[in-house]
Amino acid sequence: MKHILHLMSSIQPKDSYSIKLGKAVIEKIQEKYPNSTLEESNLVDLEIPHLNSESLRKLFTPADFLSEEEKKSNAFSNNLLQQLQAADIIVIGAPLYNFTIHSALKAWIDHITRPGVTFGYGEDGRPIGLVTGKKIYVAMSSGGVYSEGPGQVNDFVVPYLKAFLGFLGMTDLTAFRAEGLKVSELKEHALSKAIDSIVID
Repeated sequence: MKHILHLMSSIQPKDSYSIKLGKAVIEKIQEKYPNSTLEESNLVDLEIPHLNSESLRKLFTPADFLSEEEKKSNAFSNNLLQQLQAADIIVIGAPLYNFTIHSALKAWIDHITRPGVTFGYGEDGRPIGLVTGKKIYVAMSSGGVYSEGPGQVNDFVVPYLKAFLGFLGMTDLTAFRAEGLKVSELKEHALSKAIDSIVID
């Protein structure tokens, strides 16, 4: 049995292709791992606060050096972190906005990036990811085609998530793409093609 965490970052929840694709991925996961539990979180609705100098200081300060009031202000970030750590499989809905991820997903990443908790450094100074044993599936949607061709250089969704989540130790990442959703000759079958590509390993 697996615990699945579905993170959504679409600003169009009713007609979101990334959410539809993410749910299709989850269905395949549940077929492979019956009785798995599912937790869903819409990051846009959470209105995750962007970091500032004060919130960053508190997140990067060991709890023993924080006042009770400061510890309480870290509760939001701590809850996101606990949610992440409890998951075995994470499905991230990531529509492409202006060549990159939505700011809500970036804010989530900022809040779970904690020294000594999700990453550290070895004696040689090299970074060590501390969040291990997770499987990541990215459900990406885009109006154009970014997996190949001239648009590929402008994909700052999958490469970014792969690089940064890998930095935190989550190196097992697979992406599925519903792309060409605004291209007349591709849009009709874009989602079904993406769903057909889903393979759960």
